[in-house]
Amino acid sequence: MNPLEERHLGLTRRRFFASSAKTFGAGLGSLAMSSLLGDSLFARSTDANGAPRGPHFAPKAKRVIYMHMEGAPSQLDLYDYKPELRRRFDQDLPDSIRQGQRLTGMTSGQTRFPVAPSIFKFSRYANNQDGVWLSELLPHTASVAHELCVVNSMRTDAINHEPGITFFQTGNQQPGRPSFGAWTSYGLGSMNANLPTFVVLITQGLGNMQALSARFWGSGFLPSEHQGCKLRSSGDPVLYLKDPDGVTRADRRRMLDLVAAMNERESRASLDPEIDARIAQHEMAFRMQMSVPELVDFSDEDEETLALYGDDARKPGTFASNCLLARRLAERGVRFIQLYMRGWDQHNGLPNEIKLQAKAVDQGQAALIKDLRRRGLLDDTLILWGGEFGRTVYSQGTLTETDYGRDHHPRCFSVWLAGGGIKPGITYGKTDEYSYNIVENPLEVHDLHATMLRCLGLDHLRLTYFHEGRDYRLTDVSGRVVPELLS
Repeated sequence: MNPLEERHLGLTRRRFFASSAKTFGAGLGSLAMSSLLGDSLFARSTDANGAPRGPHFAPKAKRVIYMHMEGAPSQLDLYDYKPELRRRFDQDLPDSIRQGQRLTGMTSGQTRFPVAPSIFKFSRYANNQDGVWLSELLPHTASVAHELCVVNSMRTDAINHEPGITFFQTGNQQPGRPSFGAWTSYGLGSMNANLPTFVVLITQGLGNMQALSARFWGSGFLPSEHQGCKLRSSGDPVLYLKDPDGVTRADRRRMLDLVAAMNERESRASLDPEIDARIAQHEMAFRMQMSVPELVDFSDEDEETLALYGDDARKPGTFASNCLLARRLAERGVRFIQLYMRGWDQHNGLPNEIKLQAKAVDQGQAALIKDLRRRGLLDDTLILWGGEFGRTVYSQGTLTETDYGRDHHPRCFSVWLAGGGIKPGITYGKTDEYSYNIVENPLEVHDLHATMLRCLGLDHLRLTYFHEGRDYRLTDVSGRVVPELLS
């Protein structure tokens, strides 16, 4: 059989009617709306089967800023205060606490598991009977403690970096699923026709660097228009942003019109949705040639704002600079903004390294919250800060009074949320006296995703995409909304 005929025979009834509506038009009202909103916005108002997209409930948040600390920061040295550990220095972790937990290859050969209490001081910041504890390593973050919801009872199934990061980004440890940002783009669409719906910013950090794969912000089996767009910190923010010498903007427009006409003919013949995505991406790239240079130019920021973010904000690629850029993206209507900070994998020499890492993020993340608040954007911006898992209470390798390392620990760790729809100034969940096991209110990765989607007005059970014979979702077959986290 002719491959094209076979493809046509394989079309589902629903796909046929959706494609027909797209080909022959959906009425004058829809065409008028397309004209008013722009092709990109209109194209994203329906899913692959022609069903309308948008929030299922009244949303508290319009956008997400997700700050992922790649490498897994130590909850014991930042958020989960355990003062009683000081008198247990260098004692073996009791078997009743470790409970035969799976070990990584890096500590599986250890004969002892000596307790390593944090050397850093903690203070409690309370605007109610609860409040949050923060390490002295985060003095700027302490100034916005009243905005934070610190979760000390996060847990995950992954014990190694690659599956751990993949799980947090996509809801599954196996690669190939759409990322959180792609699901958000698919579910809610764009708020700005001139910038991508999902933007990724990366800071290199220091210390051990884990692989940072582009699939972490990929679209998986969703249409490719929903994948994240990485902005570079040197050279052109996006590759090939500028036209070659001798090519005018009018030349580029004529070229795109010709390519679009050819793609549209192919789309009518094959009914391949990826062709429509390709047309939309070409048009977005054309508009980004104008919008991105203005976005990354901080010359219109006043000195007060630059001082708020600190001196690093003037250095492209730093975490502070990316936090300021995240605010600029947020106010321009970008739906999902992902910041990666690398270098938190501290298996040895933790006290010295974490001082530098915390200093690199502290002022920028606090400034971002303050800046969003004063501009009236925090209440509808949902912020998440966290790594892929936590660190062990026992030291990996040499332990002294001032030096220790910590291995991977998936059983319990800390993340924090702030902004749109989240209850501020509270601590959720509790761990045992060793910060090793959860004793109150465990929070699974799928629960976190479900709750964040709820803030965006999306029901995680209804945000689905039909692929390979079944409906897929970000939370897979699990997840529950946690009302205690919601304002």
